[in-house]
Amino acid sequence: MSAVLLVLSSFLASAVEMVEALTIVLAAGLTRGWRSALVGVAAATLALAVVVAALGPALTLVPLNDLRLVVGALLLVFGLQWLRKAILRASGFKALHDENAIFARELREAGGAAHDERAGMDWYGFTLSFKGVFLEGLEVAFIVLTFGSTQGSIPLAAAGAAVAIALVALVGVLARAPLARVPENTMKFTVGVMLTTFGIFWSAEGAGADWPGGDAAILGVLAFVVAWSALLVIVLRNRHLRLAAA
Repeated sequence: MSAVLLVLSSFLASAVEMVEALTIVLAAGLTRGWRSALVGVAAATLALAVVVAALGPALTLVPLNDLRLVVGALLLVFGLQWLRKAILRASGFKALHDENAIFARELREAGGAAHDERAGMDWYGFTLSFKGVFLEGLEVAFIVLTFGSTQGSIPLAAAGAAVAIALVALVGVLARAPLARVPENTMKFTVGVMLTTFGIFWSAEGAGADWPGGDAAILGVLAFVVAWSALLVIVLRNRHLRLAAA
C-alpha cells in the first residue's frame, strides 16, 4: 500500500508541476520562437539531471531514521502550504487556479519583451523556458528523491514522475495549448493531502515513534488528514457565504 501511495504521490505532484511548466514553455515558444524555448528546456533538464545525480547518492548515506525525520518535516512544510491553498480555493476564499489566464498573461509579457539575441537564440525565450522548467522540475526532483530515499525505492518514485512528465509532454505537443481541462485544483488538493500524510508519518517515525500496524498506519493518517481538510472546507465555505451575503 505504501508503494502504491508513493507512486501515486510522485505521479500527481509531477503532473501538477509539469502542467505549469508546459504553460510557460508554450508561451515562450509561440511568442519568441521554438528554437530558443526548446534549448531552454534542454538546458534546464540537464541542470536538473546534475542536481539529482549529486543529491541522490548522498541521501543514501544518511541514516534512515534521521532522513525520515528531516524529510518528514520538509514534506509537512510543503504539504501544508499546498493543502492550505487548496482548502482556501475549495472554500471560495481564494480564486481557482486558471491555466488559461496564466497562459494569456505569459503571452502578453513574452510578446512585449525586448528582443535580445545571443548565440543565435532569443535570450528572453531561452531564459523563460529554462526558469519555468528548472523551478518546477526542482520540486519534482525533491519529491522523487525524498519519497524514494525514505522508502528505499528511488526508481519507483522516479517511475511515477516519469510517466507524469511523459504524459503531460505528449498531450502538450499534440494540443499545443495549455492543459486547462486538467483538474489541477483537485490534483493539488490530493497532492497536499499526500505530502502532509507522509510528512506526519515519516517525521513521527524518524523521531522514534512506532506506528501500530507499521506502514498500514499510513491509511489511518491519510483518513485523518482528509477528514480535517474536508471539515475545514465546509466551515470556511459557510463562513465565505455568510460574508458574501453580508
